[in-house]
Amino acid sequence: MAETTGTASTLADFIWKNAEYLWGDFKHTDFGKIILPFTLLRRLECVLEPSRQEVLNSHATFRDSGIHLDVILRQATRYPFYNTSKYALGNLGSGKTAQNLLDYISHFSDNARVIFDQFDFSNTVSRLNKAGVLYKICQNFAKVDLHPNEVPDRVMSNLYEHLIRRFGAEVNEGAEDFMTPRDVVHLATSLLLDPDDAFFASHPGLIRTLYDQTCGTGGFLSDAMNHVADHSSHYKVPPVLVPYGQELEPETHAVCLTAMLLRTLETDPGRDLSKNIKLGSTLSADHFKGERFHYSVSNPPFGKKWEKDADAVNLEHKEKKYEGRFGPGLPRINDGSMLFLMNLASKMELPANGGGRAAIVLSGSPLFNGGAGSGESEIRRWLLENDLVEAIVALPTEIFFRTGIGTYLWILSNKKPENRKGRVQLINATGLWTAIKNEGNKRRIISDEQRAQILEIYAAAQDGPISKMLDYRTFGYRRITVERPLRMRFEASDEWVANFNAMTNGAHAEAFTKVRGNFDSLQTLFAAAGIKKMPKGHLKELMAVIGIKDPEAQPMLDEKGNVMPDSDLRDNENVPLGQDIRDYFAKEVLAHVPDAWIDETKRDEKDKKVGIVGYEINFNRFFYQYVPPRKLTDIDADLKAVEAEIADLLGEVTE
Repeated sequence: MAETTGTASTLADFIWKNAEYLWGDFKHTDFGKIILPFTLLRRLECVLEPSRQEVLNSHATFRDSGIHLDVILRQATRYPFYNTSKYALGNLGSGKTAQNLLDYISHFSDNARVIFDQFDFSNTVSRLNKAGVLYKICQNFAKVDLHPNEVPDRVMSNLYEHLIRRFGAEVNEGAEDFMTPRDVVHLATSLLLDPDDAFFASHPGLIRTLYDQTCGTGGFLSDAMNHVADHSSHYKVPPVLVPYGQELEPETHAVCLTAMLLRTLETDPGRDLSKNIKLGSTLSADHFKGERFHYSVSNPPFGKKWEKDADAVNLEHKEKKYEGRFGPGLPRINDGSMLFLMNLASKMELPANGGGRAAIVLSGSPLFNGGAGSGESEIRRWLLENDLVEAIVALPTEIFFRTGIGTYLWILSNKKPENRKGRVQLINATGLWTAIKNEGNKRRIISDEQRAQILEIYAAAQDGPISKMLDYRTFGYRRITVERPLRMRFEASDEWVANFNAMTNGAHAEAFTKVRGNFDSLQTLFAAAGIKKMPKGHLKELMAVIGIKDPEAQPMLDEKGNVMPDSDLRDNENVPLGQDIRDYFAKEVLAHVPDAWIDETKRDEKDKKVGIVGYEINFNRFFYQYVPPRKLTDIDADLKAVEAEIADLLGEVTE
């Protein structure tokens, strides 16, 4: 009989006490890989306990009959997995604990046994047995009731979160790589699914697919499925979300497998949802090539290099172009988050098949990193010009466990309603938070009331103090290159002419024999020397040795009579899309530097027009509020008050 139930933190504290038995024999970094698989094992065991005897009886009856046992045993458990061992954590015995435990694990169905393979559990069992603590740990876990009826899915997710966060804190590892706080998960799934509530209600029993490209422990998938289930009273027959996911880390993948094994679909109770959860790198080993999904949600790692995936990503970009996932462009190697953004966009179901929506949590860099023509800018351009960005929500800082940076929740859609087409909604939710007791860097949460406020603002799709509905072209610009003339005069002194002759092996020594003095242009110098034309290399040396830049000098001309540009004065101007570059140039440039001109050879690769198109999304530009500086009289009064206070304190010391 289990002795311990309760909240996620209570259960986690109880389970974590097993670490007391690990001190001395195991490194801190091993604690998580030991405790977590026992937690998963106990969860599975609790679920199978009610049907345990029925499974053993069915196995004994049909094992030699030639009938496929898998179907029969799944029917007995009413889950897509089973165990045919006589053992459980509570009856392994103290004499052959390791042998019996491994026998117990080996009798799980294949889809459950793989969970323990990913933790290298047999090696863990051997080490625990050698340390003399295996039996005690098994007995401790046998006392914890983790059945879904006692510990619902959301509480269990919180338990995993609590344990993983604690492991990360103990060993100083980046738990944020696979942890998304519950409040962020709830907000993302609500923004993703709520707009389709009316559609769900009008289509009873609708089956839709759900995909998480970096599924971690399965928090997003479980929450989205729960979100629909919680609203089942709204529908005659509730919709069904079929989950799919991919995860890089074996341990977190195993946690997600467990969560999906324990979920059943009302329309297909025997379906093994864990088969849809794949292991491997989404970027370089996509297990869902060519597949599309109605809903996608993800929190990829922030600011992680993608050099390990570079060969596969570069090849797909080069060979498949827009038929692949990375056609628009590639970001710099030190941050792969925009690769995940493109992958998610490529997985959205086609509009002809009902369309797709996606939610992804990103850092601030995908909003603005990279200038016009860069990979990042081209990715933003593709998303915006194809009208795939529906909304971006700026989240409060300090809401993640191991980082306090600003984060943003992007909502993508290829089935926008009419009032959103061609527009992007920016929501500045940075001020919507509630303070909590510190959990690492997490000092704030988005409460249920604040989440409801964000959802209301999003649904309204109107301008307001923290909401802006903007034409997508607002974020675009055309970068033009502005040139100014190279103006030089020339001083032909004995020393400088000698240096020039030495650098050009005397090729022009005879011409410069009697040429001395100051010349206001290259043409007058050449005329004095009787030179009509000079090789480019020699001309470059002449300008470097004898030439002196002078804003009052005449513009330099090339051999075709064209004005030569001064690279030191070269500049770029970002002209807002929709504004004529000539009008902008006349007003903003020529008014200040009349001799400037636009380099018309710099053209956009796509539309072939002068200037290179770029896109960036600057939140501060749209939500900045000017705060005037304090009056000098107020500052002076404060300083005098402080001086008086200091004088009083000094007086007390000297008395």
